[in-house]
Amino acid sequence: MQLFKTPTFFIHIAGWLLFLTFPLLFINNEQSGFSSLLLLSSPYYWLFCLTYILLFYINSLFLIPQLIFKRKFITYGILVVLLFGFVYYVQPYHNLLSHNTTIITSLKGTAKGLNKSLLVTPDAIGPNVSMPFGPLPNKDLRMQDPSQKKVRRLLDLHQADNIDMVSLFIFMMIIGISIGTSTVRRWQSAESEKASAELSFLKAQINPHFLFNTLNNIYTLSIINSEHTSESIMKLSNIMRYVTDDVTNNFVKLNDEIECIRDYISLQQLRLAKDSEVTFEVRGNANGQQVAPLIFMTFIENAFKYGLTKKEKTVITIRLNIESDKIIFFCQNKIHSQQNNLERTGIGITNTKQRLRSLYPKLHVLKIINENEIFTVELIVNC
Repeated sequence: MQLFKTPTFFIHIAGWLLFLTFPLLFINNEQSGFSSLLLLSSPYYWLFCLTYILLFYINSLFLIPQLIFKRKFITYGILVVLLFGFVYYVQPYHNLLSHNTTIITSLKGTAKGLNKSLLVTPDAIGPNVSMPFGPLPNKDLRMQDPSQKKVRRLLDLHQADNIDMVSLFIFMMIIGISIGTSTVRRWQSAESEKASAELSFLKAQINPHFLFNTLNNIYTLSIINSEHTSESIMKLSNIMRYVTDDVTNNFVKLNDEIECIRDYISLQQLRLAKDSEVTFEVRGNANGQQVAPLIFMTFIENAFKYGLTKKEKTVITIRLNIESDKIIFFCQNKIHSQQNNLERTGIGITNTKQRLRSLYPKLHVLKIINENEIFTVELIVNC
């Protein structure tokens, strides 16, 4: 399973680069003239950044899927409290800021300048000169010299007299953002799985009777040694291969979908009377166009399933107009089946409507008209 798809990967990279930049901008604003390269060399800067990056992915990729999504809320709460305690102890923001201030003070030469030009000792003034405010301290001024202070080690992170509220606030934001992104990712995955399941269901809905009827027709052709037998077998094989293998993606080449429709219509015509009139027209250039697989097949299948009769001439019209920004599908047939059979057609149509809403949100128009025993479907899909 892929943790990130390519667009999401770049979004994460851009987001973390922005996060890494914030300390540089903030500290540069606080300490004008300070070089960002110096901050990048500080272990406290990387401690600050890596702490929150690791917290985000630990929460997003492990804790939330394994605990929240499995309703183990108490365990999740305990672990979040432990992580909160970790941030409270480490104090990443306070360490970053205080360490940076110490470095800048040293670089500006504050300590050296004070030692050389401002620190006045009795020896420098002279032994006979009295001081107006009493004798100067001998070594006490060194307590104000940052260079003379105790050097903090990397593991010496926590200061008991300080509560790093900024670090704790960033921690809460990181936890909240990771919960939000994980929830959205789960929702998107569920929607994708739903669309995939609907497509699988639609493929399974391609009438099994069509397969049996087609095989019977091919069997009849073989008995009479028809020249169309081998061609019919090949077309049936192409359809079954397309339905089972080639339509696993949400979108396929429009040319492939048209070829599948042609083969389907050609096979259906094997069982039609000679005076039947089936029209399939394709207008426009399909090269480079894509479409959701089998999105038109439900309506075409219904046209042959409920539009055939031996009492009168069968007339079915199917048109596909391809434009640069949209595809217009038209299908019309006369209804000869009973009402209870027509109710069963609603399953496939409802399925197709759901797929259209999922794959073409606000990018399609579907009109279905059932008047005077004429069933008409017009579907406009914006590319």
